[in-house]
Amino acid sequence: MKSALYLCLLLVVLQVQALPKLNHSNKHKHEREQPHSLGDHSHVEHENSAHMKITPSNAEFAFRFYKQVTEEGGNKNIFFSPLSLSTAFAMLSLGARSNTLSQLHKCLTFNLTEMEEQEIHEGFQHLLQLLNDPHRKIQLNMGNTLFIDERLELQQKFLDDVTNFYYSEAVSMDFQNSEHAREEINNYIKEKTHGKFVDLLDSLDEDVMMILTNYVYFKGYWEEPFESYDTRDDDFFVDAKHSVKVKMMYKSTYYNIHRDEKLSCWIVEMPYTGNAAALFVLPDEGSMNQAYTSRVAGIDLHHLYQLFVDLYLPKLSISGSYDVKRLFLKMGVTDMFSNDADFSGAAKNTLLKVSRAIHKAKLNINENGTEAAAVTMVEMKTFSAMFSPLEIKFNRPFVMMIFDKATNSILFMGKVVNPAATED
Repeated sequence: MKSALYLCLLLVVLQVQALPKLNHSNKHKHEREQPHSLGDHSHVEHENSAHMKITPSNAEFAFRFYKQVTEEGGNKNIFFSPLSLSTAFAMLSLGARSNTLSQLHKCLTFNLTEMEEQEIHEGFQHLLQLLNDPHRKIQLNMGNTLFIDERLELQQKFLDDVTNFYYSEAVSMDFQNSEHAREEINNYIKEKTHGKFVDLLDSLDEDVMMILTNYVYFKGYWEEPFESYDTRDDDFFVDAKHSVKVKMMYKSTYYNIHRDEKLSCWIVEMPYTGNAAALFVLPDEGSMNQAYTSRVAGIDLHHLYQLFVDLYLPKLSISGSYDVKRLFLKMGVTDMFSNDADFSGAAKNTLLKVSRAIHKAKLNINENGTEAAAVTMVEMKTFSAMFSPLEIKFNRPFVMMIFDKATNSILFMGKVVNPAATED
């Protein structure tokens, strides 16, 4: 059985910006508290809509970050997890103060005139509960971990809050033994991403005090799977003058679609089992330009309607790697990367700043499904002989998004320019 696989990882490195007063006897033993089961109604009943308060902000941040990436991405594939980014930096904001905190809130589009800071973190708390629900039919795991130098003394409230709201684990490390610390962190990341990210950290500076990681692992199965015997070699037109050979999958069935004349594109929704869906946006020829990509946020999903479609979609195996520090600086987040950083809510007697923030993501889409789903496909094909299906062929650059319908969250976003491009 094959599947659609999505992997994302964010790593934030904090170092001292001045000589710290370090507590050499300090040990961090906070272990991750597992998200409460959604069956525990006494715990979550009052929070049933908590995550909905942060959903609009998370979506707005997703499109702003996407726009920033496309502006400097050129003619390259794009793939990232906006939810991984917003979750990690919202957690980091627990220790931020003054202008450092204000800039983070502005970048993440949290308006404190509309919600209290406490509600932001309660929203992520409930969001993590929903995403990590073991009873769902999709394999979706999202988690956070703080690797903390054993000499660094953290504020107890910060440790309590990252554990209670973000279910983060706090692991004590000896960063003075940088090679051993690097190996431990790389092994942790390798395990949490099922071996997809190996040797992420190539080196560690001696003044590193804390590393924050956020990972997302998602493995989904189409409700209407493709069949491998329908996959054929085909051309994918990277631009007007260049094409590449791809493995083009084919499926003829009913899909929720929409023709958006304002954006000059077709929109196709492909559901996964477990209340998640992929949204593919195919612009008309010549319409994949900056004006188009900056208006993707204008798509109205309520306009989707069901229609019988001959769908062609290339198998994908692409990746993205982003210097979040550079991108955030362009988005107005400056203090936390400089000596003006104020993380006094996180550390005692130590001035910290973010020295490095990297985000990596991998995407793999292919045929998948169960035997029962294959039977459904045959039945739909037989019925379709009475109609003339609409043909939608993703043989040119397109935009994609992965939605978690249970939380109304954008898990992943991307732009596929060349499905045959070699992974980073």
